[in-house]
Amino acid sequence: MPIQSVNDFVIRFANVNGSGSASANLLFARSIMRMGVPIAPRNIFPSNIQGLPTWYEVRVTEQGHLGARGGTDMMVAMNPQTWDKDIASIEPGGYLFYDSSRPVPASRLRDDISVIGMPLTDIVNREYSDPRQRQLFKNIIYVGALAALLDIEIGVIETLIGEQFKGKDKLIQPNLKALAIGNDYAKAHFACPIGLRVRRADGIGDRIFVEGNAAAGLGAVYGGATVCAWYPITPSTSLAEAFERYCGRLRVDAETGRKKFAIVQAEDELASIGMVVGAAWNGARAFTATSGPGISLMQEFLGLAYFAEIPAVLFDVQRGGPSTGMPTRTQQSDILIAAYAAHGDTKHVLLFPRDPNEAFTFSALAFDLADRLQTPIFVMLDLDIGMNQHLCAPFAWDDARAMDRGKVMTAEELEAGRDFGRYLDVDGDGIPYRTYPGTHPTRGSFFTRGSTRDRYARYTEEGAPYVDNMERLLRKFETAKALVPQPVLASAAQPTRLGVIHYGSTGPAMDEAAALLGADGLHVDTLRVRGFPFGREVTDFIAAHEQVFVVEQNRDAQLRTLLIAECGIDPAQLVPVLHYDGTPITARFIHRDIKAKAAVVPAAARREVLS
Repeated sequence: MPIQSVNDFVIRFANVNGSGSASANLLFARSIMRMGVPIAPRNIFPSNIQGLPTWYEVRVTEQGHLGARGGTDMMVAMNPQTWDKDIASIEPGGYLFYDSSRPVPASRLRDDISVIGMPLTDIVNREYSDPRQRQLFKNIIYVGALAALLDIEIGVIETLIGEQFKGKDKLIQPNLKALAIGNDYAKAHFACPIGLRVRRADGIGDRIFVEGNAAAGLGAVYGGATVCAWYPITPSTSLAEAFERYCGRLRVDAETGRKKFAIVQAEDELASIGMVVGAAWNGARAFTATSGPGISLMQEFLGLAYFAEIPAVLFDVQRGGPSTGMPTRTQQSDILIAAYAAHGDTKHVLLFPRDPNEAFTFSALAFDLADRLQTPIFVMLDLDIGMNQHLCAPFAWDDARAMDRGKVMTAEELEAGRDFGRYLDVDGDGIPYRTYPGTHPTRGSFFTRGSTRDRYARYTEEGAPYVDNMERLLRKFETAKALVPQPVLASAAQPTRLGVIHYGSTGPAMDEAAALLGADGLHVDTLRVRGFPFGREVTDFIAAHEQVFVVEQNRDAQLRTLLIAECGIDPAQLVPVLHYDGTPITARFIHRDIKAKAAVVPAAARREVLS
């Protein structure tokens, strides 16, 4: 029986990288959003320039489930190389749309799906003589056909084409023609619409559609960053590029044209973090954007910034590892290396945004925290957030908000004879006062050091001053617990002794999975951690539950490891739920894994949950 669903299905495009399909697929996705129906698109692409398989998935979700669901209701199969895998992924009762210019043996199809073959190659060969036009317009033709099959308003797509090629007007009519060719053919040859339909709704509201890297780049501008030093690495490159683009609009003197920012593409990651540390020591708000391999290379300078207490912000857009790993796949596999980066005893502050809105907010916050705590701050994004477009709440900013530059001693205070010890804990919070270089001609800190020293920055190798300094750094880390974003608690509809801890991009899928579990009578409280170090809210949540599932996207349960190490939790109390194949975690995966593992929950908890 074919699937029948309105505004609730998953369609996946299987293409070849470099075929020009990306813009056509995005056009398709945006047309549904223009009809007022929320979407959750995700791009799965290879790390080469051309020739390998690429997939683009669009989840149509009027209910607003913006995480990956799992499964495919309609496959647009345009890549023979991945045909068998693509056909196998279609849900029973689903639909296959493919180029039927060459016959496909029945043995390579399925009896439990609806097959829609359209001779796309024959059509473009008849309509166009130029090979590149054949390739590009083939994509627009299948968008037109899909509009008829799914009942998408063709006028919406026509409007989007006009907007997309504004200023390149000669391209508008050829694209409109290709769109009409596909639409007319589908209406003439197929029963339109099929069981999957798009119906105009009002589900978008004031939400915006934006990539996480762009949001973080804009947040850096609002956060007062003036220096970016970076080395290109997937999937973080677009963050630095977004920062440069926004600075070009917002950080250029209107009268003189003078740029009030500095962006340096360094020779490598080690040089980039060195530049950030130098600029930050000099008083600038500076950052780098990188991924796991870059963090590996930056550790010596990170140790210097931690020990010398210099502000710095690092955007880690995580990808599959280790080594080169999977450069264009998503993971949450840098948690431990970021938390403890550098040799010796170090602990770094981490922020875990869920979506582009929090990427913007946490980006700006990171610069305040770096100055306040005088230490590196990691904003832990990942490829799913960074390089995919998401519907999210619009960014908000209070124009009255002032930058928190932390404890900076002025020339007047130094002149008045105020006691200045660069590593002196005056307030008991572990955070010393600092000065900017050149603040006073004879007093204050002009230099700093990465070796042992006493409270007045005088070199020493005595054990007692070293221990004093290291314990003060721990007090500062304790102070950070109240400054990082606090966890978000979602209580189940019924009292339960089962909990779930999750973070970052797992959020949307976890929200949906919690609802699915509740529908099965398995109620779970959830806690989304948004920062490290962990505060009392995290330990209290764990203590309040018999068993806590920790959902994350890596093999080694890195957040779980951090919870055990930092909070002294019994490992048996924390059950890992791990997804690490490089694709975004799905609601179905979380639901299935927790449901299976809840079967071995202690009897008392299980009776309470299932009663």
